[in-house]
Amino acid sequence: MMNHNDWNTVLPAITTPFTSDDRVDHGLLAAHAAWMVECGCGGIVALGSLGEGGALDRDERSAVLTTIVKAVGGKAPVVAGISSVSTRAAAAYAKDAAACGCRGLMVLPPYAYKGPWSEMREHFGAVIGATGLSCMLYNNPIAYGTDVLPEQLAELAASHANLQAVKESSADVRRVTAIRALMGERLAVLVGVDDLIVEAIGAGATGWVAGLVNAFPAESVALFRYAMAGQKDKAAALYQWFLPLLRMDVVPEFVHLIKLVQQEMGHGSERVRGPRRPLSGAAREAALATLKASLKSRPAV
Repeated sequence: MMNHNDWNTVLPAITTPFTSDDRVDHGLLAAHAAWMVECGCGGIVALGSLGEGGALDRDERSAVLTTIVKAVGGKAPVVAGISSVSTRAAAAYAKDAAACGCRGLMVLPPYAYKGPWSEMREHFGAVIGATGLSCMLYNNPIAYGTDVLPEQLAELAASHANLQAVKESSADVRRVTAIRALMGERLAVLVGVDDLIVEAIGAGATGWVAGLVNAFPAESVALFRYAMAGQKDKAAALYQWFLPLLRMDVVPEFVHLIKLVQQEMGHGSERVRGPRRPLSGAAREAALATLKASLKSRPAV
């Protein structure tokens, strides 16, 4: 179980590395997870969209979680992304995560199906209630087509004491304000959109499920801390430098891009699991040009 303060940090949405024969590279995964925590991240979120959780089978998911839990030991909580096309499978994945030693769950809506709130409420409730683990609801209407409104979030929180947080990825900073106005401090509000982090903290967010942190952990942790401490000038300067890279997190090719940047920074591989393929041509060159330009003016943090 996690406490409320455990969510008030930078949580990498960790990528899943693959070998040349399309197996999970557990050695690289363990080293990367440990490095994230060493750089100041307060936990790890595994098997999310960036972690290609939907492309892994059940055994692979459990193996990934086990590797990360062992890698970070008791230094930081591991939060498992829970997603499936069915409620039954999602609840089973939640129980698997508990058995692997995870301390939290990130609960997604069902893939492919966009039902009414009455159905989504039952789905979320079944997954949250499947274990006693702390839960963070993932609201990303842009990607998944299901939008959990603040009033609906409050309804779930009233029924489930172990719902402790929400990852808000609607890309509308007003949602943070609305959640705070309705629920106060009942839930930790984390931002799931890299290029909205400073604005969202200004509106009341207290955590960041981050993407580019996989390649730039020192800069990500520093930006978060500056913004949380109200050090506006430092936050603004670092944010301005970081934004061209952070915007890679909010396009359809975000998995490809972030893995490519990781590789170029010496902390990962651009290998992705099919149907994805590594970037090529103009898209790859544009990404590398953005990275090269950013590195020329990389600030000390």
